[in-house]
Amino acid sequence: MENESPSTSQQARGPADLQSHRGDHEILLRAEGVTVTYGQQTILKDINLVVPRGQTLAIIGESGCGKTVLLKTLIGLVKPSRGTIMFDNKQLAKLDAKQLSQVRQRIGFVFQNAALFDSLDIFQNIAFPIEQHRQCGKDDLNQMVLRKLAEVGLPPEVLRKKPAHLSGGMRKRVGLARALIMEPELVVYDEPTTGLDPIMSDVINELILRTRRSYPVTSVVVTHDMHTARKVADRVVMLYPRARLSTNDSQVLFDGAPSGLEHAEDRRVRQFVRGEAGERLTEMMADSNLMQIN
Repeated sequence: MENESPSTSQQARGPADLQSHRGDHEILLRAEGVTVTYGQQTILKDINLVVPRGQTLAIIGESGCGKTVLLKTLIGLVKPSRGTIMFDNKQLAKLDAKQLSQVRQRIGFVFQNAALFDSLDIFQNIAFPIEQHRQCGKDDLNQMVLRKLAEVGLPPEVLRKKPAHLSGGMRKRVGLARALIMEPELVVYDEPTTGLDPIMSDVINELILRTRRSYPVTSVVVTHDMHTARKVADRVVMLYPRARLSTNDSQVLFDGAPSGLEHAEDRRVRQFVRGEAGERLTEMMADSNLMQIN
């Protein structure tokens, strides 16, 4: 299948380019020429990305395109093989362990499966970041936990329960409360609605929107849920698997407002957002036949 690249005019309208004139103080995250390689496999290649303060960015794309790897690279959990990541004008690779820890205290991470501590009750899970990084009196801590619990729509009765006693949607909301307890400048969400029914998925979407209204926050949301991308994002970036691209093709197929997805110039973007297998099924069958021949 012949790959399409975004047209020059579409690339020129991309938010990354439109933000280039902004002062550095308005940019919270910047990726420059970021490449991530594991052994012989290149997951990300030459990714350039600028995220201004206050923006909600959704990163979409099919499984294996590097969405979560990019997310973890942006916050220093994965070190790029080449290129630089800047957080608030600080190059993450040049920070020592203490400085990197201080940066991470400004970031809230909502994990795909909530990643709660099974041995701790819900109160202890939500309070964990505060107890690790700040001096806080017992009464103040109790009030902070109760406030965050209320913000994600959970009753105080759950505080003494263990994560195993909660539903998947409730665990997701506890994870969100924990991520927000320190009121971070950046919140990153890794597939926040995976495994949830449509109603609970939209509850999570509404909570993401409510967080943005409550206080200034920059958000990066990795998702394959197009309802989430359209509802919560100011901007969408779509990645494509590096292994299925020619050497000089850009891995970023789309960078723009959610409203532009449906009529994007690149047919691979249109097929993805509409959930159409299209030529992808033909590709998969051809790959399977080739493997049998070999």
